[in-house]
Amino acid sequence: MSEPEEVQQSADETASPPQSLPPVRSLRELIDRVTGRSLEQVQPENDAGIADVVPFPFLALVGQDEMKLALLLAMVNPHLGGVLLIGPRGTGKTTAVRSLPDLLPKTPRSLCYYGCLPEDIEVGGIDAVCPDCAKKYAQGEPLAVLDRVRLVELPLNARLEDVVGGLDERAALKGQVRLRKGILAQADRNLLYVDEVNLLADEVVDAILDAAAQGYYHVRRGPMAATYRARFVLVGSMNPEEGRLRPQILDRFGLRVIVRGLKDRTQRLEAYRRAQAYLTNPRQVAREFAPSTALAQEDIQIAREVLPQVELPDDVAALGLELIERLNIDSLRAEITLFEAARAHAIADARLAVTPADLYVVAPLALRLRRSPFMENYFQQQDAEESELQKILDETISTGEHS
Repeated sequence: MSEPEEVQQSADETASPPQSLPPVRSLRELIDRVTGRSLEQVQPENDAGIADVVPFPFLALVGQDEMKLALLLAMVNPHLGGVLLIGPRGTGKTTAVRSLPDLLPKTPRSLCYYGCLPEDIEVGGIDAVCPDCAKKYAQGEPLAVLDRVRLVELPLNARLEDVVGGLDERAALKGQVRLRKGILAQADRNLLYVDEVNLLADEVVDAILDAAAQGYYHVRRGPMAATYRARFVLVGSMNPEEGRLRPQILDRFGLRVIVRGLKDRTQRLEAYRRAQAYLTNPRQVAREFAPSTALAQEDIQIAREVLPQVELPDDVAALGLELIERLNIDSLRAEITLFEAARAHAIADARLAVTPADLYVVAPLALRLRRSPFMENYFQQQDAEESELQKILDETISTGEHS
């Protein structure tokens, strides 16, 4: 993404497009351009017999523009509240999510079994880390290194203790009592993917959503208690034919995407060709999209850094509030998601101010599936009862005053 006029240009210097094409102006333009081109002929690779997972490149995904946009906005602005992908099997939901780590810049990774970081000491003092890390810190040794963002996938059979953590059996063998971090703490500064979120136990989903909203969570096991950071980008997916999602859980997801199968024959044929090329030689496909992926990664990093400068003008905010009012949406999370998504979309398009056009693009993602027919009927019945109650009160009080 070339930065806005107010910000220094940088992306085009590291990865120049072909001479026949004009420079890429923004992250949105980069995505549109790269995902529209065809692959070169792919040759089979030699099988060394070594398992090496090479994710399908995000920029190689065909179609599914709304899904790709929602995921990119969540990468730029983690305060959106995550993304929920809703659709049938085989529409590319899991493939898209597993390709996201390559788009994100590196993050500090703890070298400790317990996940200690230098910021733990900055916030809670030397006692906030384990004895080994306290010794390393005193000797000036590093507690973390920069590493790529990881995709942490939550198993469908995960228990609550697996998710939030519990007593550390490894420490117990040494006669020590210590809490072990759960999956949520391991997902700190990473991506947390919850597939089939509608099939998880309610208590597990509640714990995940609470941690995602606050950025931390508390664990108490007997006399032991701890608070862990859980600053992750949450992505969930579900197949609606396998079960519904509780309304209170659905409300906690920021962006909602209805993922349908490709309708255009040309797109379906190109999707097949790319899938076949990936199966033939995944490394070659990854290499072909590597320059564009690196450029997108840099653009996302720039967008994250510049995002606090993006303004939401009062007149644009008023349009958003009117939209929510006319849709009769009660949840205040609607405004938060709508405006944060609009700010992310503006910076992804190399602008420092939100426009009505941004609202137009992100409103379906932020506002769909937020109205509740049950609550609408409930409030209608309640309004009728309130009117009847008020009428009887007026008549009774008036009669009593004149008697």
